[in-house]
Amino acid sequence: MAANVNVALERVQSIGRDVVAALPNVLIALAVLLVFWGLARGARNLIQRVWGSREGNLGRLFGRLASGSILLLGVLVGVTIIFPSVTPASLFSLLGVGGVAIGFAFRDILQNLLAGILILITRPFRIGDQIVTGDSEGTVEDIQIRATILRTYDNLQVVIPNTQLFTGKVTVKTAYEVRRLQYDVGIGYGDDIGTAKQVIHGTLAGLKQIRQDPAPEVLVVDLAESSVNLRVRWWIDPPRRKDALDSQDEVLQRVKEALLAHGIDLPYPTRQILWHDQTEEADGDRVRQREGWPAGKGEAPPSRWQVVREREQEPS
Repeated sequence: MAANVNVALERVQSIGRDVVAALPNVLIALAVLLVFWGLARGARNLIQRVWGSREGNLGRLFGRLASGSILLLGVLVGVTIIFPSVTPASLFSLLGVGGVAIGFAFRDILQNLLAGILILITRPFRIGDQIVTGDSEGTVEDIQIRATILRTYDNLQVVIPNTQLFTGKVTVKTAYEVRRLQYDVGIGYGDDIGTAKQVIHGTLAGLKQIRQDPAPEVLVVDLAESSVNLRVRWWIDPPRRKDALDSQDEVLQRVKEALLAHGIDLPYPTRQILWHDQTEEADGDRVRQREGWPAGKGEAPPSRWQVVREREQEPS
C-alpha cells in the first residue's frame, strides 16, 4: 500500500516538474496567440472596411473567414511552442485527416456555406429586396453563412438554407425600378367596349400613384360566360408590395366608380338552369329524353340522338 502511494506521489511530482518546465513555453504561446488574435481582428476590420462600400454583408463574411483562419493558425503555432515534439508536418497531416472527417460530417453546412458565398458574390438579390421562394415571400433581412433570413409581410421570420435559394427558383420583385400590375374587369355584353376603354383610360390618367410612362393599357382578354373581360395594366414606382397594394386599391375603386357613373354594367356571373319533369315516360331514355326542355312549354326540340338517327336513316 505504501509503495503504491509513493509511486503516485512520484508521478504527481513529475507532472509538477513538467508543468513548471513548460510554463515559459505556455506563456510564450499565450503571447503568440494574443498577437494572432490582434492580427485576426485587424484583418477582419480591414476587409469589412474595403468591402463596406460594395456589400457590407459580403465584407462581414470574408472578414469572419479571415479572422477564423488566422486564429486557427495561431492555435497551431501555440501548440508547437508548448509541445516541441509536435511538428508542423504532423499537425497538417492531422488537419488533413480531420478535414475529410469534418467534411463528411458537416456536408450540408459546408454546402450552405459555399452557396452563401456564391450568393453574396453573384448577388441575385440583396438585403432589403422583396423575394418569393417556394411558399415564402418577404423582405431579405440578412444573408448569413448558413442561411438567409426572410421577414414576411405578416412580421414573421423565415430562415431559408442558402442551398435552397441558390439552386431553387427565386422571384425578386424589387429587382427593377418599376413594376407592372394588372387586374381583369368584366363589363356587360350590351356595353360598348370602346366607351369602357375610354372611361378607364381617363380614370387612370388622373391618378398620381401610377406611372404615365409607360402608359396604362386596357385590353380585351376574354369573352366570358357573363361578361366581356378587360385587362387593366399599369406601372408603379417604386415596386414594393405596399406601393402595389395602395395602387391597386386606388385603381379598382376609381375604375368601378367611373364605369358605374357612365352607365356601364359590372355583371354578376349568371347561370341558366332548365328543370326537367322527372315524371315523364321518356326520362332516362337517351333516345327520347328531351334534355331538360320544360314540359308544357311548347313543342320540344328534337334531341341530338333523334337528329343522329334521322341522318343515319336518310338514303345515301
